[in-house]
Amino acid sequence: MLKDRILIVDDEQEMIQLLKSYLRGDFEIYTANDGEEAIYVVQNHEIDLVLLDIMMPNMDGMTACKEIRSFSDVPILLLTAKSEEYDRVEGLRSGADDYIVKPFSPKELLARIEAVLRRSKGFKRDFTNVLQFEEIHLNIERHIVKVKEKEVVLTRKEFHLLQLFMSNPGHVYTREQLLDKIWGLDTNGTIRTVDTHIKTLRIKLQLAGKYIKTVWGVGYKFE
Repeated sequence: MLKDRILIVDDEQEMIQLLKSYLRGDFEIYTANDGEEAIYVVQNHEIDLVLLDIMMPNMDGMTACKEIRSFSDVPILLLTAKSEEYDRVEGLRSGADDYIVKPFSPKELLARIEAVLRRSKGFKRDFTNVLQFEEIHLNIERHIVKVKEKEVVLTRKEFHLLQLFMSNPGHVYTREQLLDKIWGLDTNGTIRTVDTHIKTLRIKLQLAGKYIKTVWGVGYKFE
């Protein structure tokens, strides 16, 4: 069985060696010493998850996270020595899937990695343009959504919201990002509009609405 490939990005060699000792038995390990090198590795190798330190020279982790997210949906787990809420929120807004605060135990790190990988692999897409997550089936071509084989009638905006979420499971979207991606230049859209549509979408999906999670202080994600 092929091992998942993890890219460790940190400017401290001691931390890289420590993380490698934690993970080398379960994963295939790649390493990078700064954000620019991390971007190169992700662009040129099949990476399943990135462990990305925030505080680095040349290009910091926040910037690297945004750059990687602009071309790849690879799961990103931020490593930070800072515990302030601001850094956690900014990390998620930059496109990270999760974060872990130093110092951490090997068990906690492994649990975080497994959870992020599990979320990313819980999503299925096939050549017929059907997105599937657990009991939800979304047919992009036919514009049909079914929950447990029962069709759910959605408005165009609700459908596009669900399609965006299902295409990027685990990714946190701010209300501003959702407004831009779904409503675009529609000047009638507001932050309140996003909340209202999310609420209605959850109601229509019934129990399956639980997959649309509120990330307090940031926005929403699908998992």
